[in-house]
Amino acid sequence: MEFDNEGCNSGPQFNFVYCGVILLLTIALACFGQPADALAEKNAESRGAYIFKAAGCVGCHTRAKPKGKFLAGGRRMETPFGAFYTPNITTDRQHGIGNWTYADFVAAMREGKTPDGSVYYPAFPYSSYTHIHDEDLRDLWAYLQTVPAVSEPRREHDLIFPFSLRFSVRGWRLLYFEASRFVPYPKKSLAWNRGAYLTRALGHCGECHTPRNLLGGLDKGRELAGNKNAPDGKRVSNITPHLKKGIGTWSESDIRSLLRDGSLPDGDFVGGSMTEVVENGTSHLTDKDLQAIAVFLKALAPHEGP
Repeated sequence: MEFDNEGCNSGPQFNFVYCGVILLLTIALACFGQPADALAEKNAESRGAYIFKAAGCVGCHTRAKPKGKFLAGGRRMETPFGAFYTPNITTDRQHGIGNWTYADFVAAMREGKTPDGSVYYPAFPYSSYTHIHDEDLRDLWAYLQTVPAVSEPRREHDLIFPFSLRFSVRGWRLLYFEASRFVPYPKKSLAWNRGAYLTRALGHCGECHTPRNLLGGLDKGRELAGNKNAPDGKRVSNITPHLKKGIGTWSESDIRSLLRDGSLPDGDFVGGSMTEVVENGTSHLTDKDLQAIAVFLKALAPHEGP
């Protein structure tokens, strides 16, 4: 920016005010001036970091024992169909998602498809992630672009026949998968709808807490009623409001406390994989979102479970 000396000398009072204003504007632009799209991108990354925690990405994509590098994959997941190894989702171009486009990312999350058009095993919970809002996917993608690249090759799954044949997944998809979006229920409250979205889509709680049939399909008629054959061979609890088998005696405050710090109504603390869910995910949610989850869970139909 150039200054006109004559303009600044047009009078002592005007000179002081005019040049002072110009100087302040120049300093402000130099120190704080950022393009609008840069500010929007920064906001998208911070929003994406929140979505990332709500979606529980760390728990699957970072090896726990021995401790692996952040989102470099390699975590072993035992299932009735064999062992799955989670992939590297850092920005590494060779082993991660560094060469992916945003369209590739959306296809994975919405449709369970790889960049080359093949399909993912449903151990990747795309049957839940397909319901995520468009804006949340954009923000999550923006955050993932900030993750440092880690050159960690992926491990091949160790599955039993015929599940080791990837094309067998297409039959599963015909029976149990439908790409869709989360649609709010107009007769339900804002809190209930937010809780349903966090539980069913982002948090994908049903992937562990809903019982499955012999082919691995979710028994949606007993949503969140517990699962005796969850990943890693562990039994996962019934979180419907069933008075004896579920959390029917819990208050909304009890649910919020568990999600915030892992504390149970009897004074004990959660264990197993739920410890990681709380530590890496739900403990980072806002009180408003924790309350929404509590509202939704308390409104579920009670089921005795498997």
